[in-house]
Amino acid sequence: MSFELELFNGSLIQKQAISKILKMNEETAKYGLTLTEQQAVALVNTRSDSLKSTGRIEFSGGVIDKLILAFCDSPYITQQNYEDSLHELVDIFYSFKNETLDRISDNYLIAFMQRSFNGTCCGSLDLLSGRELPELAHKLNCIYVKDLTEEIDGGY
Repeated sequence: MSFELELFNGSLIQKQAISKILKMNEETAKYGLTLTEQQAVALVNTRSDSLKSTGRIEFSGGVIDKLILAFCDSPYITQQNYEDSLHELVDIFYSFKNETLDRISDNYLIAFMQRSFNGTCCGSLDLLSGRELPELAHKLNCIYVKDLTEEIDGGY
């Protein structure tokens, strides 16, 4: 298989993403959290599925490792719920990138998710996705509409 074809079908990108996730074990082991290669593959597949379902594209696999770093020291994440939590966090992240219409950076969204999860949500992914993030999206949309209205009104 040629390099271009391998790059095109995504296997090289997937292998790099899996390798990057497994390298994160060096950091997360401090918190008693590690992922197997099979779990890393599953996370990359979740990312691909989330991207497809939200109609998004991504050229790097950096979101999973950012989520891992942001959440590995959470008092609510244990080895028993680590993989499942990461799958949900990946889905939540891409969903709310769409909900916020990309008006905030990946890093800001991840930081907001982490603060809310560890704070007002007390480790509940349901509260994070059902209350905190919709509230953030609503606030951002209101600001956007207000700015757009002022821009339109100012033009007359």
